[in-house]
Amino acid sequence: MADSHRVRARVSLDELPQLLNVLAGQMSLIGPRPYIGFELQRAPRSQRLERASVPPGVTGLAQVSGRSALTGEESLALDLQYVRECGFALDCRLVCRTILAILGRRGTN
Repeated sequence: MADSHRVRARVSLDELPQLLNVLAGQMSLIGPRPYIGFELQRAPRSQRLERASVPPGVTGLAQVSGRSALTGEESLALDLQYVRECGFALDCRLVCRTILAILGRRGTN
């Protein structure tokens, strides 16, 4: 049982169902990860609204920049940076960095 959990955590298989949300149009492949309600409530209202101006994503700038090693404030700052700079070129870089992170098993803790 512990081995299957480590494999799932290592390759983020528990996130695969979110791809169905992407196909249904409820999420984007790239964008800020959905927040748990209590995490987002800590942010000022203006930042919550700005972050919500783009669809949530399966992977994003915070995920390839440290994932679980980041504080909530650092993750929010990266999410807002993504919102302000989002575009095709950034999305392409984030897809590449996500693939490298998965293959290298970096940032999957």
